[in-house]
Amino acid sequence: MASVESLDALFNEELKDVYDAEKQLTKTLPKMAKKASSEELRQAIEEHQQQTEEHVERLERVFDELDLPARAKRCKGIRGIIEEGDEMVGEAESEQTRDALIIAAAQKVEHYEIATYGTLRTWASILGHDNVASILEETLNEEKETDQRLTELAEAFVNESAWAARRGAGARGARRIDQPEPATSAGRSHLRRAQEQPFPVGAASPCC
Repeated sequence: MASVESLDALFNEELKDVYDAEKQLTKTLPKMAKKASSEELRQAIEEHQQQTEEHVERLERVFDELDLPARAKRCKGIRGIIEEGDEMVGEAESEQTRDALIIAAAQKVEHYEIATYGTLRTWASILGHDNVASILEETLNEEKETDQRLTELAEAFVNESAWAARRGAGARGARRIDQPEPATSAGRSHLRRAQEQPFPVGAASPCC
């Protein structure tokens, strides 16, 4: 970050940062939605994608209110979160696990944005930009609502489905390990003869 000597300058720098973050997300969210197997999750992501496009427009209104050019500064923070999320989702072994990881990745994004918009809203109020603070608070509330919706999806069925899928895979693996090898024809013949021969009454037990 370039040297900043005032809260006003810092505010302007952070606006450029979140402007870039929102633009990155307009490209990332459609890809995330395509990877979701749950219809409810896909719909939630697609609706937030539309909101994100509105967030970009709101930030452009903010720049206009402040008589600043709508200029983005590369947001390394959101870039790192997106890359980590892509890696996590790519390692999923089932659709259910992938959905749980998509929610985890999406909520990391939401928490980053909630922190950023909360800070910017507060700074705008301190600097006397009341109209700008109202615009930023509108976006902040939508980010919180999206985070809550993702939590509800995770708790309603996504996390349990991922656990059930993992448990089912483990049970199938255990059955494969415990399954005895099929007996040979000679072994079956020997076993049949042994079963047909009665054990003599009063004979000593073969195990004693």
